[in-house]
Amino acid sequence: MAGNLKFAIIGASAGIAESHIKALNTAGVGTIVGMADIAPATGTKRAQEAGCPFFADHKSMLATVKPDVAVITTPHPLHPALALDAFAAGAHVLTEKPLAVSVAEADRMIAAADAAKRILAVNFQMRYAAVVEHMKALIGQGVIGRLMRVLCLEPWYRTDAYYKSASWRGSWAGEGGGVLMNQAPHTLDLLCHLAGPPKKVWGWVRTRFHPMECEDSAQAMFEYPEGAPGYLTVSTVEAGVKGRIQVVGDRGALERVGDDLHRCTFEPAVLEHMRNAPGMWDGPKANWEKVEVPAGGGGGHADVYKDLAAAIREGRPPRVTGRDALMSLELANAIVLSSFTDKAVTLPVDRAEYAALLADLKSGKRRLGPPPA
Repeated sequence: MAGNLKFAIIGASAGIAESHIKALNTAGVGTIVGMADIAPATGTKRAQEAGCPFFADHKSMLATVKPDVAVITTPHPLHPALALDAFAAGAHVLTEKPLAVSVAEADRMIAAADAAKRILAVNFQMRYAAVVEHMKALIGQGVIGRLMRVLCLEPWYRTDAYYKSASWRGSWAGEGGGVLMNQAPHTLDLLCHLAGPPKKVWGWVRTRFHPMECEDSAQAMFEYPEGAPGYLTVSTVEAGVKGRIQVVGDRGALERVGDDLHRCTFEPAVLEHMRNAPGMWDGPKANWEKVEVPAGGGGGHADVYKDLAAAIREGRPPRVTGRDALMSLELANAIVLSSFTDKAVTLPVDRAEYAALLADLKSGKRRLGPPPA
């Protein structure tokens, strides 16, 4: 039964681990049977509060407590090796976003999950928010028609103190990237979830103001399979503007700003009007209205755990699998690769080419700096 699942947390001292502990207590789908971390101070305290043993070594924990699910909350570069150890121990895996820092490593995680016949789930909790669920349902019902354009703007403002709080933050070796690898995976995931993955990416990344190795600002232009364009901007230096995502079709448009959703209906459809309107300057009637979103999930970690437990019980995939999470990682890697090569990148990303670039960035052979003065 889902309520009897045994969970073990790898990375118990991480700040995000606290959210997972609270979510597990709220979801009521199982028990925390062990916690592990190489930094014992916070992890030990959390384990004591949860009434479970603490381990300095995750392999020892996996062998001792034999969890049904290993929850990985460590820095991103550690996800692949830890997931493979968990699969080898017979556990399902729920990992924090991003899945990995490179698509090649993500491929190995997905293959290992398949070989072990275990679930690889990724914590993209924003998909479970009621406004996102309703937006996805409307798109699935065809209300926007043929895709014409996508726009995504998401400020993820952070201070210098944030990056100075841990040596791994904003470094290529410790984090594998900046805003694209830490904050924007949620943004990229929703972009792919709602509009589908593009086929070509033009990217731009810069370290504009923060004292860090990696990008604090990123932009991209996309081309979708049927030719529609897409535009993205994410940043940890911009504040005061609400994030938004627009998905525009020939029959209508949807725009999400925070928890608000607006819908536009074109009468007649744009392409129909284009072909049949007699006047040179005529446009279709555009009717905008705020959409009343039905009650649904809150978009929190507890929703992820409830879905994962149901997936295990019912023998089905969770709502966000490793393959689903690979889409947003493809975009993040493609944007960085495009920026450094100054050319478009066609998806899927060339695994060897990106791995070579990331190795150079980690070693300092290549650097990302601010734009020329």
